[in-house]
Parts: sequence; C-alpha cells; structure tokens
Amino acid sequence: MCAITSTQLRERFLEFFRERGHAILPSASLVPENDPTVLFTAAGMQPLVPYLLGQPHPQGKRLANVQKCLRTGDIDEVGDAFHLTFFEMLGNWSLGDYFKKEAIEMSFEFLTSDRWLSLPAEKLAVTCFAGDADAPRDTESARIWERLGIPKDRMFFFGKSANWWGPPGKAGPCGPDTEIFFDTGRGPASTRPNDDSGRFVEIWNDVFMEYEKRSDGTFAPLQQKNVDTGMGLERAVAVLCGHTNVYETDVFAPLMELIRGSVPRADERHLRIAADHLRAAVFVLSDPHEIVPSNVEQGYVLRRLIRRALRSLRLQGAEEHHLLDIGNRFVDELARIYGEAYPEIFERKSQAETQLWGELQKYIVIEQRAGKFIEQVRGRGDTRISGAEAFAIYQESGIHPDLLRSLGASQDVTVDFKGFEEEFQKHQQVSRAGMTQRFAGGLTDHSERTVRMHTATHLLHEALRRILGPHVEQKGSNITPERLRFDFSHPRKLSTEEIRKVEDLVNKEIRRDLPVTRAVMTPEEAKAAGALGFFEEKYGDQVSVYTVGDFSKEICGGPHVPRTGVIGRFHITKEEGLAQGIRRIRAVVE
Repeated sequence: MCAITSTQLRERFLEFFRERGHAILPSASLVPENDPTVLFTAAGMQPLVPYLLGQPHPQGKRLANVQKCLRTGDIDEVGDAFHLTFFEMLGNWSLGDYFKKEAIEMSFEFLTSDRWLSLPAEKLAVTCFAGDADAPRDTESARIWERLGIPKDRMFFFGKSANWWGPPGKAGPCGPDTEIFFDTGRGPASTRPNDDSGRFVEIWNDVFMEYEKRSDGTFAPLQQKNVDTGMGLERAVAVLCGHTNVYETDVFAPLMELIRGSVPRADERHLRIAADHLRAAVFVLSDPHEIVPSNVEQGYVLRRLIRRALRSLRLQGAEEHHLLDIGNRFVDELARIYGEAYPEIFERKSQAETQLWGELQKYIVIEQRAGKFIEQVRGRGDTRISGAEAFAIYQESGIHPDLLRSLGASQDVTVDFKGFEEEFQKHQQVSRAGMTQRFAGGLTDHSERTVRMHTATHLLHEALRRILGPHVEQKGSNITPERLRFDFSHPRKLSTEEIRKVEDLVNKEIRRDLPVTRAVMTPEEAKAAGALGFFEEKYGDQVSVYTVGDFSKEICGGPHVPRTGVIGRFHITKEEGLAQGIRRIRAVVE
C-alpha cells in the first residue's frame, strides 16, 4: 500500500508552506500570458517573471502553488521511468525575502520530518554550483547542507550545465541551484547522483535567482535575491511509494490499465508514451485558451502529441475500434482522477472528446496515405525508403517513419531511420535558430519598446470590444520588441473598415496621453470594478489591475508604461483566422 497519494502530496506541500507564511496561488494556464519565450508554461516560475525582476506581487513576498507544466524538449525520452511531457510542479518562492539558508532548511524539513514526508536523511545526496567566471562557487549552500547532516561524500559540485537555472530565453532572471537526490537503492552503485544510472532520482531543486542575464550574454546582480524551488509531483509520489517509475503512481496506473486492456500487444514503452501524450493532450484541450490541433505553434504541439500517442497504440496492434474505445474512456478517467484538483477537465470534457475524435479520423486518413506511399515505393521496384524521402513525406503529410516501417514490414519495405534522424536534426537546428530570433523578448525583456507594446495590447483589446462587441475576449498574446500579436474571439474576418476603426481608436487613446495606474484588489473587487480577465480561471486572493485612464481596465501582471503618450503610433499589419471562432491581429508601434 502506497504511503501517500497525489492528492495528499499536493495538500501536504501547500499546508507546509502556508504555515510558513506563504500565500497559496492557483495554477496558471498552460499557455503563458504575454510571454513569447515558450509556447507552454514549462516551469512554475514563468508566470512570476515580472515579480522576480522586482515588481511587487499582490499576494506578498512568499508564495507557493502547484503549477501545471508542459515540456517537449525531452519528448523522445518519454517512456522511460521518469520523463513526462505534462507534469505538476510543486513550488515555493521568495521574492526578495528569505534566501539560501531558509530555503534549504525548509526543503530538508519537508522531505525528512516525520510530520511531512519522512524520507531518511541518509538516503539524500545534493549537488551545488561549482562556480565559473560569471558567478562564484556556492560554498554557502554546501555549508548549510553540512550543518543539516549531509556528509561531504554525498555532496557534489557541477557547472552551469547541471547546477544553474535559466533563463528560458536570451535574457532574464537566473542563478545557481542546489539539487536534492534520493538514493533508491536499486541498480548499480553510482559515483554521482546525476549520472542518469537510475540509482538516484532528483526530487527537489532550490534555485537562487540572484542574477539577470542580459541580451549580450553578460550577467548582472538582480535588485532583489529570489528563491524559486520545485518538486515534481509524479516523481515525488513514485519515490515515496517505492515505485520504479511514475507510471505506477495513482495518477497513471488507471490510465495504463485502461490502455493495456484495450490493445492486443503490450510493449511497456509504447503504452507509457500513449498514456503520457494523451494525458498531456487532454490538459491542453481543457485549457481556457481553447487550443485546438493545428499546424502552428501550440496547436502543432497538441497535434503531434495526439498523433504520437495514436502511432504507439497502432504499433501495439490497436485497430480502429480499439482507438475509439480508448478515446471514449480516457477523458472520463482523467476527469475522475483530476476533477477535484483541476475542474476545467470536467468543464471542457465534451470539447476534449470532440477534438480527440477529430484527430483520430484525420490520423486514419494519414495511415491510408502512408499505405499508398508504400505501394508507390514497391511500384517503382524499391524496398528501401531513404532518410531524405522519409523526412520529406513526414513534413508534407505528417507520416512518421515508424508508421511507414510498420506498414511496409509485410511487403519487405525498410526505412533509413538514421538518415531520417539526420534530416530531422538539420531541421531542428534551423528551427531553433528561428525560434531564438522570434522569441527574443517578452516578460523577461523589460525594454522600453517591449513595455510600450504590452500596454498597446490593452488598448487593442478594449478597442476591439468597442468596435466589434463585448463578445470579444483575449485568447492569447505574444510580444517581442518588433511586434505584438493578439488572439481574440470573433466569428468572422474583420472588414477593412473595422480594422481602420480599431486602429484609429487605439491611436486616439494614445494621443490623449492617458495615465496608466496599478491597483491591488481581490478578483471579486476587480470584476465588480469592470476589469477584464479570465474569470473562469482561478486567481489568488489579490490581483494587480491596470487602468488606462477612462478607457480600459484589466487584470495583468505588467509591466506597463506610465502614460499612453509614450507608446507611439499604433499600426495593424495583419488580421487573420487562427481557429474556428478565433482571430489574430499582428501590429507594431512606431
């Protein structure tokens, strides 16, 4: 019998930090607001970047929450013992309040105290930052660990690649960290805890954000020293229950059982991939930002997750009726597991089911195309698909080489996987370079131009509502120093006249040089005052409300200009459709 459930760990963690003066925040959306550094919220600190840089948080200097996160950087590792795409991160923060001593002592107490998790201290090992030209060796953390009873032979020092966090973009808050590992006692003896041998599992990370990385690559001290800590919920439950992997935990075991009982074969890695990817997809589909499968940005990641899951199920012999059975039951099971912690799973259940069904139908069509492609290969007398050709058909039609291999096996058609990977790596290098250029800026960039863009989105939002109607709601935004991008609900394409009216109204309010003010209030007070916000989302007890003169009022984390007159001339460069009922505007300020 497991010593703790996922629900109990969430509750116990938040109670521990509530007792120590931390305000408890709700999980932010999986889609970051006004942050172009990533497509999804990949860490608990992302929604807090403005406050890590010094802006006062309406809830105070001590914060804690359980944050929904999604990362695809290690997607090819999913299926092993601990890597996941979607996961829950337990985190606590100090915004210029306590620092290394208090953070490390609280981490140690929560992990080892009989009242909390009761892990044996002698099973813990830690790593610290070794130091380099940018920052000194973290001997302070090592001394704190030693006072707590961690011997020197279970203390290790490493460089930036292992013990330095952030920033996710070119610039932003960052700093050294100290990581805590648990010795499972399984596997071969290990010379260091982070050698990926499987003997040790990382269970906690204390990040000491005392630097800001500038866009030129240099580092400068932050105006305040922050603490950002994290503990992966699924991984922690696995450790506490003595499981060998996260798929044996209470949040995954029912999903694995459902899939295992619905497919003819049961290769464990493919079952894990299917469970992980479908779970991540349903959480994305349940997000208030209404992400749907597409070929761009968040929609592309969502589609890729679903299709990778379906591909793994097909490789286990799943027929169409097996896929339908899993699809029909999977969302119900997730709602049962997560409905209390994340009620949006219930609220958007029918939408998630509809989108999964639609993607299943499209995938079946792709399979048919793959079959015809195999026939063409055989028709020209070939039995081998080159890497370049496999990658070309993958880009054109979404047909993965695994699918070509499985369909071609009966006809003795093989695929050059090594060549495909080489072509794929070339594509990734080009994409990364483009993403780095495209995602420079955002909340981690407090440059004057980016801040002007941010305030302009508030004016744009209100202008759209006044010209098109109150049904307009923000569905996302993306800001760089070069341009702003704003997604909103509207059923049809804007006319040339409507675009001109919106643009003229924004520029009128800029010329009025309206003051931009910030007030802290409860969500209920904000709503009563007429502030725009995603009120179906959970908020903390206090929120920041930015008011632009007598024109607009929104819940927002900032930053903003002091007056609209400094924004400059606003110009809409493009209006386009994004998804059904969702439009997108691109604009610049000059």
